[in-house]
Amino acid sequence: MFKNFNKLEKAWIYYDIGNSAFTMMVSTIIPLWFNTLADAANLTDAQYLAYWSYGTSVATILIAILGPVLGTISDNKGFKKPMFQTALIIGVVGCIILGIAPNWILYLITYVIAKVAYQASLVFYDSMLPDVTTPERMDLVSSQGYAWGYIGSCIPFTIALAFYALGMFNILPMKICITIDFIVIAIWWLLVTRPLLKNYKQVYYVENARDTIGESFHRLKETVTHLVKNDKKVFYFLLAFFFYIDGVYTIIDEAVAIGRSFGFNDMVLLVILLLTQVVAFAFATLFGKLSEKYHSVFLIRICIGGYLFVALFALTMQHVWQFGVMAFVVGMFQGAIQALSRSYFAQIIPPDNSGEYFGLYDICGKGAAFMGTMMVGLTVQITKSVNIAVATLSILFVLGFIFLNKSERISKNEYHVKAHQD
Repeated sequence: MFKNFNKLEKAWIYYDIGNSAFTMMVSTIIPLWFNTLADAANLTDAQYLAYWSYGTSVATILIAILGPVLGTISDNKGFKKPMFQTALIIGVVGCIILGIAPNWILYLITYVIAKVAYQASLVFYDSMLPDVTTPERMDLVSSQGYAWGYIGSCIPFTIALAFYALGMFNILPMKICITIDFIVIAIWWLLVTRPLLKNYKQVYYVENARDTIGESFHRLKETVTHLVKNDKKVFYFLLAFFFYIDGVYTIIDEAVAIGRSFGFNDMVLLVILLLTQVVAFAFATLFGKLSEKYHSVFLIRICIGGYLFVALFALTMQHVWQFGVMAFVVGMFQGAIQALSRSYFAQIIPPDNSGEYFGLYDICGKGAAFMGTMMVGLTVQITKSVNIAVATLSILFVLGFIFLNKSERISKNEYHVKAHQD
């Protein structure tokens, strides 16, 4: 399955396969079932959308606050693995509870907790990359993680989709189908993570201080100050990432809502999104190979260009086949842009402080996710056009491209200065 990868690299890749199943649920069945519970409680469409938005915003704010703090603490010797394991267990248990929650209030609270735990696990997981491979192989290993995450998640999600269909056609009670769906995803998430829990050892770390938490806050403050004043390359890359990845996540997270706003059938949307995972697998693998020949920044630029096309193409969307075209193009670049961004960032930061830096990285990624959704919501209200609303995301991709180029120029200038000094 994974030729030319060692045991630890494989174990790290497996976690992408495990957690991606939950990611698929977040963007598909989880909001659909919340809608069902909200209808059962006689909530209006406006109330449903408002409460769901509040829950998503709370989860985003919590991880934005906790991410860098938890990441910094995890850099201490011996902390990363147990913190990762704790986040994993909370996320898996939360996933199971989502399948049995009796009402929309408990469901929404559980969703927030499970999503925060899931996002926290990614802070620790991403920061493990310097521990599991060499700098030269980071692009390849990171790309394989996303690639196999996309294709691997199709296995449990196909099972979940089959049971969801049984519920839709009244072959089985929908409540039973939903319970089975979440249990399947939770078991998959946990079992596929076992190799990483067994084999991972923290290689890079900072020595534990007497006041571990207090010292972690102090280090975080120093790092932020250092980034703003001295490490402009990383600072501008984080700015670039803040903008372009927000556009990426907005398109992924809003895909079902966008499709429904055009009146497309739920099952059609879910099948298209499932096929998108297959496309994402193929192209994430391709970009992983291309990273051996081309610089990461060059490939990230191509991905940003692909998403800019998607945003502008949305101006023409009216039919389901056009939604399919957009989904295909998104699949081409979504795994690649995430994988290359993760591995490139891991290469330009100090490995001893990877948890701390990836905590900041997560703020600029998941923590920024409110901006794109807000742009879409406000534009829809003002223009009454979903097409124009999606197209406004092109602004985020243009800004991301500009700041990425600025970061790269700083990198080249530093290289020329160093060469001149030598």
